[in-house]
Amino acid sequence: MSSPFKMLIFSRTVLYRHESIPAGIQGLQRLAAASSTGENPFSADTTEDPSVFTPASLAAYRVIVLLQCSGNVLDDSQLDALKGFVRSGGGVVAIHCASYAMVSSEWYAGLIGGVFDNHPEPQLGRLKVENRDHPIMTCRCVQVHGDSRSADKSQEAQTELTWMDEWYNFKAHPRTTYNDLNVLLTVDEESYKGGVHGEDHPIAWCQTFDGGRSYYTSLGHFDEAYEDEWFMGQLLGGILWTAGVAQN
Repeated sequence: MSSPFKMLIFSRTVLYRHESIPAGIQGLQRLAAASSTGENPFSADTTEDPSVFTPASLAAYRVIVLLQCSGNVLDDSQLDALKGFVRSGGGVVAIHCASYAMVSSEWYAGLIGGVFDNHPEPQLGRLKVENRDHPIMTCRCVQVHGDSRSADKSQEAQTELTWMDEWYNFKAHPRTTYNDLNVLLTVDEESYKGGVHGEDHPIAWCQTFDGGRSYYTSLGHFDEAYEDEWFMGQLLGGILWTAGVAQN
């Protein structure tokens, strides 16, 4: 068993606020609670108070989850504290609307690996698993509430599946703008209307960045995502990988 670590869930919004934030917090808290009996235990604190972003406060955590943050959620000194956290080896998991936060910061854009531009109306789309052997994609979570929304999401066999979400378009193509991204999932733009990135549309990826690790998924608009074992397995994998527990 690895040493327990602490995770901070930060869900402050200044611009658009997703109604699924409470479901996201609950889902992440369930992962933390279930980890207490597993090989990689961790605990979760939640806040929307940006004053926690000081070097001393962040030193208590190994992973920060940016859950649906939007707008300028941190001032300059708080952003500097986040930079220090990452540069000291901290991990960041960023979910969905987090790519719409701190859009004037080039460093933050690099940390996330993309900047949100727009999206069409939510609709079904066909996902392709680009790197199913990565620890984030092979991670399992315990049974969660609710039923899976895909007929078969077995990660040993599944390379494509259908998913309902907001399909984010980014201001610049993530893979070509940020060369070190390890793309985990793409969406087939022929399976829905409103995509702008063509044959290669990344929607989830991870990277080593400025001394730390980050994982971003643009999925997670709806409450149901946080009761879906396949999706929550990726969030758990992202937490463990950015914490340096799961190696690739």
